[in-house]
This record gives sequence, structure tokens and C-alpha cells, in this order.
Amino acid sequence: MARTPRLAAGRARALGLPTRGTTNPNRLRRVDRWLAHAHRDLLADGEPLVVDLGYGSSPVTTVELATRLRALNPGVRVLGLELDADRVAAGKAAADPPRLDFRRGGFELAGARPVLLRAFNVLRQYAEEQAAEAWGTMLSRLAPGGVLVEGTCDEIGRRCCWVSLTAEGPRTLTLSCLPADLESPGDLAERLPKALIHHNVPGERVHALLAELDACWATAAPYAPYGPRARWVESVRLLAARGWPVLDDRGRWRLGEMTVPWDVVSP
Repeated sequence: MARTPRLAAGRARALGLPTRGTTNPNRLRRVDRWLAHAHRDLLADGEPLVVDLGYGSSPVTTVELATRLRALNPGVRVLGLELDADRVAAGKAAADPPRLDFRRGGFELAGARPVLLRAFNVLRQYAEEQAAEAWGTMLSRLAPGGVLVEGTCDEIGRRCCWVSLTAEGPRTLTLSCLPADLESPGDLAERLPKALIHHNVPGERVHALLAELDACWATAAPYAPYGPRARWVESVRLLAARGWPVLDDRGRWRLGEMTVPWDVVSP
């Protein structure tokens, strides 16, 4: 019988199991762009610490995160964490401490207390209950007022979904995509975070959201000649007009984004 992944501590008390490690340059550009917009107040002053958990076999997405956030504040410090020693060594080759460094660590964050934690594509291998436990562990390690952003994307970053959490729990769900890559918004269902992916069934809130967004996409078909982006924007506008509490504005929709409060989709 296959061994069930668990949040057991290893010899160095690093919590979790290594991911597959696959990554690609620019894969996390959509969430990075959103982080700089939605949480700029956490990053704007001083030398805030940001942790990138589970960056994979290459440190490229952590390096990109540091570069993007430095455009907002040159004082931002980014720490990449991985469980696998070879991956940490690969990161060290790209390090530029104290602004960019790499260390062995898991859900316990290797003792770091970041104001912002990005954890992408790290929880899909766990059961839903274990993912919830990992959420709790990571949230307990954040600095006061800190934010965890946990989600999933495809291999080249064209389809992404993520949850933003604080110490009080989940706050928002964001869908982000390249509209030209979609047959319909429901295609994003396969990238829902672990807390939601098994709840995309009739009777659940997240299923209702995606079904309504698909219906809006169909209604917005006359916008198709203006391009998939225009059709996405009109679809989200229609969704909001139907009473769904979309949190962001047209400027974000044009980027292929849509954010809603967590209680709209919570299981």
C-alpha cells in the first residue's frame, strides 16, 4: 500500500515532503504581479521578509520574485525554502544575501517570520485534511499581520488559482488566466487549491461560482471578435452584475484576474 504523505519532521525538523520540483521561468508571474498589487502595504517600507516555499529544482521563480518585489521596495528580503538539499545548493548558487538567500525548510519556515509567504504547487500531494494542517502550521509562523498566499498553477503559468490567508483564516480566492488559453472559465477548476478542488461538485459554492462564470462567458460570446480578453472582462462584469461580490476592478479583470471573498466559495 502506498505511503500516505504526512507532515512529519525530518532530521532537521523541516516539515513536509519534497514536491516533484518541476518549474519553469516566468511560471509564477501572475501571482507575483498580484502580490505586488494586493499586498503592497506589507512590502512598501523598511526591509520586509518574504518567504518562497517549495521553489523546486531551479531557484528561477524565487529570483524572479525578488526582482519583481524590489521594483516596489529595494529593501525587500526574499528567502527561498526547500526540503531537498540539492535544490538548496542550486539556490545558493543564485543567492545574494541578505536580499536573496536560500535555506532548507518546510512548513515550519525554518524559523523565519515573514510578512508575506508564497507557497505555490506544494500542497497538491497531500490530503485535504493534511493541507489544512499545513495552512495552520504556516500561518502560525508568520509575522504579526502577515499573509500566506497558497495556490496552484499549470506548468507555464497560464492558469492559476490561489487563496490569500491571514491568522484569522482564508480571506479571498483569486482566479487568474490567459483568457486565450481557455475554452471557458471552468477550465480553471483543475487548478483550484487543495482546499477547494474536491468540492467542485453540484451543491458546493465553488462549483456554483464556476458554473455562473461559465454562463456569463456564454452570454459574453458577442465580445469574442474583440478578443478573449474582452470576453473575459465582460464575463466578470456580468458576474458582478448578477450579484456576485467581485472584489477587484476592471483594471485587474483586463489582466485575466478575478478575486472574490472566501466565504463565497468556502466548503
